[in-house]
Amino acid sequence: MEYEDQKEETLATPGVLDKYQAAGKVANFVLEKVIEKVVPGAKVVDICDFGDKLIDSELAKQYTKKKLDKGPAFPVCISVNEIAGHYSPLISDSEDKEKEFAIIKEGDVVKIDLGAHIDGFIALAAHTVVAKADKAAPVEGRKADVIVAAYQALQAALRTVKPGSKNTETTEVISKTIESFKCNAIEGVLSHDVKKYLIDGNNVILNKETFDQKVEEHEYAVHEVFAIDIFVSTGEGKTKETELRTTVYKRALERAYNLKTKHGRAFFHTLCEKYPALCFSTRNFEDEISTKLGVSECLKHDLLNGYPVLTEKKGEFVSHFKYTVAIMPKQTLILSGLPLDLAGFKPENTITDEKIKTLLDTPILKKDKK
Repeated sequence: MEYEDQKEETLATPGVLDKYQAAGKVANFVLEKVIEKVVPGAKVVDICDFGDKLIDSELAKQYTKKKLDKGPAFPVCISVNEIAGHYSPLISDSEDKEKEFAIIKEGDVVKIDLGAHIDGFIALAAHTVVAKADKAAPVEGRKADVIVAAYQALQAALRTVKPGSKNTETTEVISKTIESFKCNAIEGVLSHDVKKYLIDGNNVILNKETFDQKVEEHEYAVHEVFAIDIFVSTGEGKTKETELRTTVYKRALERAYNLKTKHGRAFFHTLCEKYPALCFSTRNFEDEISTKLGVSECLKHDLLNGYPVLTEKKGEFVSHFKYTVAIMPKQTLILSGLPLDLAGFKPENTITDEKIKTLLDTPILKKDKK
């Protein structure tokens, strides 16, 4: 496989941190612009399309003197209220007026998820906002609880991701922070280490540990990069697949098969050219009908891994925040992910655990000893 040798490049390799940081600037810029589009009455498909195109156009401005592979690492997904993630609809899906998640409404809890890469070095980010006509109006009640819980859990987790600490400590901190807001971390969510052209490395952080969901203990090391992924629910914290169409996929790089149909071969050829190793949305292919046929054949032969649209129970709210961070000797660098202005939220609950409070007051940057 053509990407195997490239995975050996790490943050210790000259120029790699610069590429991560450049990809992170693009991811954050696009995330900010997408947030501006999240207003009552907006079509989700229009926002997703806008964001995907903006990722491409902003990446085109980076490393113009070098011919580097650049593109989305994860397509823009806009998931509303109880929908937990991966909703990135096709134009035909959005035309169905019965689809309650296709048009943003006043008061919707809206999660935005996206990613960019430069030369295979990935920056992922996610953010949650409430759509409202009055931007100055505070977010209150359970919506505020679930959003602040996820953001503060991310901030607390971030301070544990450092050399010598362990992933199990991070999971414990996430759980304690979220419990303060009488919410639940969503089960089955993993934060992965990322490497060149690899969005889901083997070293992981569990969002919530349960009796039957545990992961191997891992001690963080200098020059590792992690995408810290926090999902929180006002409900039980258990999601299931919806009947909404799966549109987000990634090539199964370990699989090979000679497709038989014209549509299948044409789709797979375009896929290998545009999205050879990272995630994409089928919306970004020109002919929707041919694309559906191509995807169908690829799925039959296990050439694609899908990201199904997940949901909590009706009436619950799910929030999502994601930072990509680089573990350096003296600090953990935030490569992508936006801050949340907590002044705009009035949750019903607050953090009571003194250890979590102290952790949140701890600066990420280590001061040199004099």
